[in-house]
Amino acid sequence: MNGASGRMGYRQHLLRSILAIREQGGVLLADGSRVQVEPILVGRSEAKLKELADKHDIEHYTTDLDAALADNRWQIYADFLVTKARVPAIKKAIAAGKAIYTEKPTAESYEEALELARLAKEAGIKNGVVHDKLYLPGFRKLRRLIDSGFFGQILSVRGEFGYWVFEGDWQPAQRPSWNYRSEDGGGIIVDMFPHWNYVLENLFGRVESVYAQATTHIPLRVDEAGTTYRATADDAAYGIFELEGGIVAQLNSSWTVRVNRDELVEFQVDGTHGSAVVGLFGCKIQPRNATPKPTWNPDIPDGHDYAADWIEVPENDVFENGFKTQWEEFIRHVVDDGPNRFDFLAGARGVLLAEKGLASSESGCRVELPVVSIG
Repeated sequence: MNGASGRMGYRQHLLRSILAIREQGGVLLADGSRVQVEPILVGRSEAKLKELADKHDIEHYTTDLDAALADNRWQIYADFLVTKARVPAIKKAIAAGKAIYTEKPTAESYEEALELARLAKEAGIKNGVVHDKLYLPGFRKLRRLIDSGFFGQILSVRGEFGYWVFEGDWQPAQRPSWNYRSEDGGGIIVDMFPHWNYVLENLFGRVESVYAQATTHIPLRVDEAGTTYRATADDAAYGIFELEGGIVAQLNSSWTVRVNRDELVEFQVDGTHGSAVVGLFGCKIQPRNATPKPTWNPDIPDGHDYAADWIEVPENDVFENGFKTQWEEFIRHVVDDGPNRFDFLAGARGVLLAEKGLASSESGCRVELPVVSIG
């Protein structure tokens, strides 16, 4: 686990996934047996690694990535590094013949991301990319609605994601400062468009074109050392995506917005037979036979309670942490040859959307996306 001392690497991948799997006795396989996991922590600071290892009863840690990759005990290389450092490390893991599981974006450019997919295929190694939002309770409920035919013909998708990230002067920022420097791999398009690509293509259809406007609303921020720096990366992006089948998606992503919705991310899906609003956990629906009939009249206050017209979808299931669920799927893929939907090629499609989104913002034009394949 390379980069497990970072925010996502520690909280979601080590603590809530691998250690939770270890605690439950491993991953259940198709034949009813279980395979246990044992992590080795890799990073730059031996002191940080030792602190984590001691805290969580982890035997193995090292600052020597090459030595860890050369050791046959470790079957899977997991990468949670900053994006700039990811490609060289993954190439080493490919050369070492390891199965690889990585955060996204898989690379800083589509060309590099596609190269990783090609190298992994040529090496015959199993590979996976984190697609965590598809495993959220809200989106899993949405998947059920789509599969049931609830929407009829899906017409459009509207999404809002984001929150106010403090500038770092009078309150510390909630995100590391590198997120706001393009030279360090920062920017909200690079961060979020790979997410939106897999959400859109797996729920609604392939993204065929993008029209995006990226902007840096707050030009000056204060870093972890209290030093003012100029933000060179976008902190908000406003995108329109045309999907196969004629569906139009409009998604706003922002670290400069104050939240006035039930959750930090919300999607509204409108169809001929019904609509749904989903977040991380919640899912509300409005079928066509329960849809109110609003009338526009700016001269009379509208006292109708539109929020009351929506029906909350019940849980009807136990949804575990999405990162853990996908980790279990990938481990079954490695050990049991189970299915693996989200490989390096899927990761490359996400990087492509981010790249084309930035190109659209730069040119002011709608940009088409080619079908991604390994030539």
